Amino acid sequence: MMFGIGKNRSDPRPKSAVSHGVGLAGLVALIIWIIFSRNFGMVMNGLGVAPQVFGFDVMPERADGRYFAFLCVVFCGLAMVAWSLIVDKVHRRSSTGIDWAKPKKIADIMETSQIKLAGLWATWGIIAGLYGLCRWYWDGQYLFSMEVFSFFAPFLFFGSIPYVIWLDRYLVKPRDGAWHFGAMLCGLKDWEGSEVANHARSWAVKGFFLAFMVSIVPGGFGELVRLDLATLAGNPVAIAFALITGMFVVDVHFATVGYLLTMKPLDAHIRTANPYLAGWLAALMCYPPFILMGNGRPLHYEVDTPGWANLFANSPTVLIIWGTILVFLTGIYAWATMVFGLRFSNLTHRGILTHGPYGWTKHPAYLSKNAFWWLASLPFITNSGSWAEGVRNAAILAVISAIYYWRARTEEKHLMADPDYQAYAAWMDRNGPIPLAINKLLSLFKRNRKTSDALQAEASQPAE
Repeated sequence: MMFGIGKNRSDPRPKSAVSHGVGLAGLVALIIWIIFSRNFGMVMNGLGVAPQVFGFDVMPERADGRYFAFLCVVFCGLAMVAWSLIVDKVHRRSSTGIDWAKPKKIADIMETSQIKLAGLWATWGIIAGLYGLCRWYWDGQYLFSMEVFSFFAPFLFFGSIPYVIWLDRYLVKPRDGAWHFGAMLCGLKDWEGSEVANHARSWAVKGFFLAFMVSIVPGGFGELVRLDLATLAGNPVAIAFALITGMFVVDVHFATVGYLLTMKPLDAHIRTANPYLAGWLAALMCYPPFILMGNGRPLHYEVDTPGWANLFANSPTVLIIWGTILVFLTGIYAWATMVFGLRFSNLTHRGILTHGPYGWTKHPAYLSKNAFWWLASLPFITNSGSWAEGVRNAAILAVISAIYYWRARTEEKHLMADPDYQAYAAWMDRNGPIPLAINKLLSLFKRNRKTSDALQAEASQPAE
């Protein structure tokens, strides 16, 4: 089994909603685009393309700009779409809610489509209004997101008309959340509040997180494209940071694709968005503008800390070992996003994953991310030697880890409504290497505690 644990023939792992191939296709496309961007000038000059075509007087050696970064997202997404449709044939799955064999007449679905478009356009209008009202979207890195959205808005608006009409012809139940919201706005009587609520939550997820993801796409991409490989020679810290940057680029690009392509023909649509307030609170406090972590924030845990690179600067062997561990943890984190293929997004259910790192634990990203933070920052060690500051840092990072545990629990509560997730969770409890190891340690702890309590009880008995 690829990238997973050995098969238990008597207790097979539930099938994953996503194949290994779709993530690998996206990864290959991402690598190709980065290589192309690093050699942009040479490629264009070799093809005889004039620099004026791109608005340059002289052809740049590397294409490290933000628009090329977004094109990298597009290229990565197209590769995964191609694999999903051609190889996995996801559009033929019953979970899409589409029956390609029984198209309806346009006249029969036109009224439904019109109501749905009204609901969809009203949703987009509300999101656009919120973007306009919230100042943070018009400053700093978010400006790039607003530029991208403004450019694509007319294409999205006019393109939605033929798309909705075409898709409604094949949908088994065309009255989705957008229709129910449109029906409510139009004063019809047969809309359902639960459908409207799920529609609102789903688009709130997409509107909030997509703006953030697009805004951070250019940063890591530009660093990789501009990276001078000669500076890595004999420098384990630089090598580690370069690889970690690369892993985060994978994570960001795949996640951005996931938020963009919530489409039923790709079987990547949002089934449900988390209905629990606790889930939203736990997630939002980890993202700007509500984020609690970081410099100047309440949960800043790196006050007066040297960090791993400085702490082990005089121990090359330790540097190499520590850097390797951190790269490995970041690789697990990126892998946990990559295996989603087209389906990554917070606070949503878009199909149950059981492959890759999800064959080891239900929350590989949270585990690897938190382990990385502890090992990279070593919060209990300070430059000044202050034990009080070290305790404070460690306590704050422990709170952050607790928040991620809280996120994991709220996500499980949401997903447990799906029988497929129930089967996966039960299988993981029986077979998952990390849950089994944790349960074994807990059992050992409980056994030792019972033994200790028994010995204490025996010692406290009066002698006869």
